[in-house]
Amino acid sequence: MRPILLSGHERALTQIKYNADGDLIFSVSKDHVICAWFSANGERLGTYKGHQGALWTISVNPDSTLLASGGADNTMRLWNVSNGKLLKTWDFPTAVKRVEFSEDGRRLLAVTEKRMGYLGTIVAYEIVPDVEAEQTDEKMFTITFEDSKATVAGWSFLSEYIIAGHEDGSVSQWDARTGEKYYQTDVHTEQITDLQWSADRTYLITASKDKSAKLVDARSLEVLKTYVTDTPLNSASITPIKPFVILGGGQAAMDVTTTSARQGKFEARVYHKIFEEEIGRVRGHFGPLNTVAVHPEGKGYASGGEDGYVRVHHFDKQYFDFKYEVERELDTSNL
Repeated sequence: MRPILLSGHERALTQIKYNADGDLIFSVSKDHVICAWFSANGERLGTYKGHQGALWTISVNPDSTLLASGGADNTMRLWNVSNGKLLKTWDFPTAVKRVEFSEDGRRLLAVTEKRMGYLGTIVAYEIVPDVEAEQTDEKMFTITFEDSKATVAGWSFLSEYIIAGHEDGSVSQWDARTGEKYYQTDVHTEQITDLQWSADRTYLITASKDKSAKLVDARSLEVLKTYVTDTPLNSASITPIKPFVILGGGQAAMDVTTTSARQGKFEARVYHKIFEEEIGRVRGHFGPLNTVAVHPEGKGYASGGEDGYVRVHHFDKQYFDFKYEVERELDTSNL
């Protein structure tokens, strides 16, 4: 499984996203630039320029026409994917740490930072899925966090809930139409750093600085599975086709006193989704993995690191053939 190395950013990667078809990868980093790449060969399609600070987050709508981004310049921006044109800018009092389109692409949320006397918020907007349309400044609702701020958030199946991960390790559930709070529960003991969905958005995976990732049911917020590692995690993703999850992390750059990549634990880790066991690691980055994303058809995955590189991996036959003994026995008994 030889990776394709994408070198288009000058600073640490912060988020990577595949589009719904899996033929494009979008990446953002702390260098103000959004890059678009062809996932098959790693060729750069283009860049989207306009942000004035580090970029934290990106999301692409289901038909790959609109791209949303958020960053340290206190704006969320909407772009035309095909020509790079800036379509809309929403201004906030603090940095935008996470943006995400809903499943149908008709809603967009932004998670804003708690800073300078401002509380952290989640803001939701209605989006017209048309590059020619005028987008509204009017918010659907704003969720304000008095206690622990939200660090990540996303839309569940059928845009029924907004699920948020918090700085104190808790997960909360909100009505996606009104912004009313349903439920909040402790899932991790430290900050949640990432939240990614299963293909049908009925469950999600969280990554945390407490060195674990957890599979959580979107409706009940029940923890279904726990994946324990030996390093703080920055990102976690669920693979379709095969029952695996891919986790990425590593000691923060300022905490690393050794130069060895092995010491810093900068590998992507593959765990069995059901049995909760680690089944493999992929080395390559020279710093913590900040973001991992899986191809929507399960053909491969991409990781972005503190080293400024995106590494795109296409899974080989060995990956698809791998099975536990109990899985092989089940297959033979079904013949």
